[in-house]
Amino acid sequence: MKIPQKYLAIFLIGLAAFLAGCATVYESSDFDYYQSSHQLVAILPFQVTINLKELPEGATASVLRGQERDEGFLFQQQIYTKFMQQYGKGKYTIDFQDAEKSNILLQRAGIEYERIKEYTKSELAEILGVDSIISGTISRSKPMGTGAAVFSQVLLNTSATNNVNINMNLHEGENGKLLWSYDHQVTGKLGSSAEGMAKALMGGIARKFPYNKN
Repeated sequence: MKIPQKYLAIFLIGLAAFLAGCATVYESSDFDYYQSSHQLVAILPFQVTINLKELPEGATASVLRGQERDEGFLFQQQIYTKFMQQYGKGKYTIDFQDAEKSNILLQRAGIEYERIKEYTKSELAEILGVDSIISGTISRSKPMGTGAAVFSQVLLNTSATNNVNINMNLHEGENGKLLWSYDHQVTGKLGSSAEGMAKALMGGIARKFPYNKN
């Protein structure tokens, strides 16, 4: 189904309002020291958490757990794609390991999605053969809509308020030190898909990512 341009505009406005908010950014004072020697960074699947206190009609806890897992990989892929677009323009001093390759290496090591958080960043960096690790968490009060449901929620203004906490971290691979973090808290209408949210979110992250060329 082709979405009329006027509806698409309304959707994008709703998405922008949803993502509006202030971000908190931390960067280690000695980041330049590590940047000079780093060549490759890997992006882990995001850890997504959806509040189960108020399950949508017809939804079960197991269904939402599966949605969390799927969206964790979706955010990983979207962020990798965005970073590679910027890398292709010569904006970063570091290269990014293909997200699919990262997932295959984790699988070969017997590390499933649910167990990633049980490993230190240094252990994961060694398994993936990279200099640093990007990881992230996303927690929200309600699931997000997809497909046509997203547009109906925005157009009819029937979606419930969704509180979202987003965190992205960059750790040094050898010693596990936190080099950079990005925290974002937003409250808005549930008017975006996980894919759309990841793309819009990366607009802010890409500009603040510390491996930028001076």
